[in-house]
Amino acid sequence: MTPALDTSRLRKAFGDKVAVDDIDLSIPQGSFYGLVGQNGAGKTTTLSMAVGLLRPDAGSARIFGADVWSDPARAKALVGVLPDGMAMPERLTGREVLTYLGLLRGLPREVVDERAGELLAVLELDEAEKTLVIEYSTGMRKKIGLATALLHAPRLLVLDEPFEAVDPVSAATIKTILRGFVAGGGSIVLSSHVMALVEQLCDHVAVIDKGRVAAAGTLDDVRGGHSLEETFVGLVGSADGGSKELAWLSR
Repeated sequence: MTPALDTSRLRKAFGDKVAVDDIDLSIPQGSFYGLVGQNGAGKTTTLSMAVGLLRPDAGSARIFGADVWSDPARAKALVGVLPDGMAMPERLTGREVLTYLGLLRGLPREVVDERAGELLAVLELDEAEKTLVIEYSTGMRKKIGLATALLHAPRLLVLDEPFEAVDPVSAATIKTILRGFVAGGGSIVLSSHVMALVEQLCDHVAVIDKGRVAAAGTLDDVRGGHSLEETFVGLVGSADGGSKELAWLSR
């Protein structure tokens, strides 16, 4: 079966700093795939190249077999993306953002109107329907960003820290939506540094460390009988297991 997302030897350097060092990933169709790593490990750079937001120095990425760089229209029609720090047209309301992006994708106006209403309602943004995005909280921005990613009914969702600054009630709603998306045949790649969240949602996981894949596979295979946090610290943590202390704080 063609992978939902497949990257081959993706590489990106910023000056002398190699951010992504020949990363190979294969995301199975129908999987909920977690991408975990420390801040600065290369997760966001990898995902940005994989979906066509950042051109790699080398390597390739395919979405359901469509090359992201040689066949971008086909590839991007299949994926919905929630990037970290997503920019929004801030002088539009949430509904106007969805309408604009839906029409830009070529969806019929009646389809856009129906889907925008449903997304605003299920993400609890309908009460702020006439509020400009510039007035949205960080959590609301995450939710409207997710709505834009879902609007065109993609087959793959790529989400970079989708729960950051989202309140627990909204987080529960989003989890239900994402689980339903996978149950309906969709595939998800979720980047996070919150191990408990990845364990709760994902069935596959890859650990990224210093721009490389340190481990990848099913969640159970990668954990190897331990918690994901324990495995993660063992793979990428310091030699002393994080036991450093500040003597001057002791009483």
